[in-house]
Amino acid sequence: MASSGLHYDLIDHTLDNGLRVVVNPDPSSPGVAVNLWYQVGSRDEVAQRTGFAHLFEHLMFQGTWTGVGVGEHLAAIQATGGGANATTSFDRTNYFETVTPGALDLALWLEAQRMEALKVDQTNLDTQREVVKEEKRQRYDNQPYGDTFELLTSLAFGADHPYGHTPIGSMADLDSADLADVQAFYDHWYCPSNAVLVLAGQITADEALTRAQHHFGAIPARERPTRATVGLPQVDLRGARHVVHRDVPRDTVHLVWPVPPQHSGDDLALDVALGLLSGGQSARLHQRLVRELEVAEGVSASTLGLVAGTNLALVSARVRPESSAAQVRDLLLAEIVALATEGPTDEELDRADAQTEREWLEELATVEARADEINQWTSTTGDPTAINRHLADLSAVNADDVSRALGTHLAPEDVFTLDYLTASNPLPASEKEARR
Repeated sequence: MASSGLHYDLIDHTLDNGLRVVVNPDPSSPGVAVNLWYQVGSRDEVAQRTGFAHLFEHLMFQGTWTGVGVGEHLAAIQATGGGANATTSFDRTNYFETVTPGALDLALWLEAQRMEALKVDQTNLDTQREVVKEEKRQRYDNQPYGDTFELLTSLAFGADHPYGHTPIGSMADLDSADLADVQAFYDHWYCPSNAVLVLAGQITADEALTRAQHHFGAIPARERPTRATVGLPQVDLRGARHVVHRDVPRDTVHLVWPVPPQHSGDDLALDVALGLLSGGQSARLHQRLVRELEVAEGVSASTLGLVAGTNLALVSARVRPESSAAQVRDLLLAEIVALATEGPTDEELDRADAQTEREWLEELATVEARADEINQWTSTTGDPTAINRHLADLSAVNADDVSRALGTHLAPEDVFTLDYLTASNPLPASEKEARR
């Protein structure tokens, strides 16, 4: 692939207090991206205290004890023409701004203030708890298929596994959240040694490191918190099937396998294999189930991208009304077995290479997305320069790698199936024993 030699200049430095700073100078960019990852996600929560990591995604915009008022962080950035936001996942929480070079000091000052002196009080907790609960109602509880993700993680991992609950948490845990517990969560996880700051865009390396030192260097050092070990799923669901009925317009079939975590083992080969199965209208599952047989309205295949101990591969299909979930499930498995047995053709691999290259370069074209990718590689592998090798590593995956990965990790006898059926869909008598 012509772009396999992709190279970004990256300067990697750690401040005395433990904050790791990675700089990607890009004089062609009109702005600067500020991207801060904290090594805390929903996997780090304890029983009866779920949703705390995501709660802080909201609390971090509610002001500081040092004079930043409620909502002023976002308002100040927007007043300069910039933008800011945050996201939470199983493995991390990140906060980011994109600003003009003249507003960089403002963005760094605001981030440093909330790293050291976030205002976690009862008023802010009560307000943001209700905001998060309303988000859960809108995105999970009152959306068609909204509980699919919660079902998949709790069933596949086990309720007590670190990945067994979603980042949104539970209503009961949010209601019972105590101010002291929430403050302790912040004090434990939000410190320089548990964060990576990426600055990308119109700034030199010397300027970036000087400004990072100026704004963050005086924050007291604390020992980096130890994260609990994440093991394999607590349950063995090989060959199992779970059926639910909901008020949704179409039946959906989800095939699930535990697979190695990201950045380990066969993860690249699995990514390529899943792309060959579902990546675009020319992919095998779309061609076979959607276009040729017309039994599915849409298909997808991916992993959850989990990085500690384990991961999940998901192959899903939305079933057409005249077809059945069982029929579609069998066809999905047949296509996976065929790809594992025969391997992909040279044409398929070339097409996957071209599509991956295009998507990767499109993703890295914006300085804010590139900063986030740099932080992803830094935070999950410890090596920011891995971003420069990723495309070549993917391109090196061959047909034998794809066959081995599928045969090893997506064997039909190891699949766990979640059939998410319409409320009006009768369950055939022969399948009732599979229902729990």
